[in-house]
Amino acid sequence: MNLSFDFSFYNWDLISNFILKGLYFSVMLTVVATLGGIFFGTLLAMMRLSGRKWLVVPATIYVDGMRSIPLVMVILWFFLLVPMIIGQPIGAEMSAVITFIAFEATYFSEIMRAGIQSVPRGQMSAGQALGMTYGQNMRLIVLPQAFRNMLPVLLTQTIILFQDTSLVYAIGAYDMLKGFEVAGKNYGRPIEAFVAAAVVYFVICYTLSHLVKRLHKRIAIIH
Repeated sequence: MNLSFDFSFYNWDLISNFILKGLYFSVMLTVVATLGGIFFGTLLAMMRLSGRKWLVVPATIYVDGMRSIPLVMVILWFFLLVPMIIGQPIGAEMSAVITFIAFEATYFSEIMRAGIQSVPRGQMSAGQALGMTYGQNMRLIVLPQAFRNMLPVLLTQTIILFQDTSLVYAIGAYDMLKGFEVAGKNYGRPIEAFVAAAVVYFVICYTLSHLVKRLHKRIAIIH
């Protein structure tokens, strides 16, 4: 088979029928996993910083344990084991959503933990002096500043998350990589399709990384 870099066969019908469908799922998975990961990651971070052993220990075990396992293995475990546990299939796409939220929460938790610790402790003490509870202090004083401080890092992790969505290819979910594969098979250009997929991933991720760098500079200037 001769490798050709002529991608003229990618017309709008092919892109809309195969590739955009996969891109939509990849973007949707990234957004949902980011929002869910930040939400549960923030809870895990607060548990680890609470100073209460009954909260610190399980949160630490979950975060350290999940971060020690390759993501593709976690994807396969959820896809194969969860249906066996609940007694019914949940589908590759839903399995991917559950897996990514559960997995990414551990990475976002470490980011948020660093963000919370970056806020001067004096501000927490000032809130306590005003009669605020721990929860009110976190919600009204600490977390808004932590999110702002960690925004570039959170966005960078989101870009990495988007790249990792290609791993759902292992369980047959129809992501962008799968869309390119199907398009390539339909037109007899499987190798070229994977090359084109790599180019698209690079363009998207490089562009987003450049935007994050600009945002980081603007935040640094404001500081």
